[in-house]
Amino acid sequence: MTKQKLFQEIASEVKLLDSLEQKETFIFIVGALTSRLISLKKAAEIMEMTSDKFLEILDLMEIDFSYLSSEDIEIEKHW
Repeated sequence: MTKQKLFQEIASEVKLLDSLEQKETFIFIVGALTSRLISLKKAAEIMEMTSDKFLEILDLMEIDFSYLSSEDIEIEKHW
């Protein structure tokens, strides 16, 4: 099996998006986002959706995303 075929099979498992191309892009974008190579705004822009919609999809897929450190999150929880 070729890498391209394998990537397509993996991408096809993303149920919240329509086209295979959009699913492949989403997987790439999530990797770039969690590696802090792009911002949330840029990720949403590439996916051609609002930041709120992109965050909603991440939430539905149970993908935790935050640029805050663990300590920052604890501080924010107490406000």
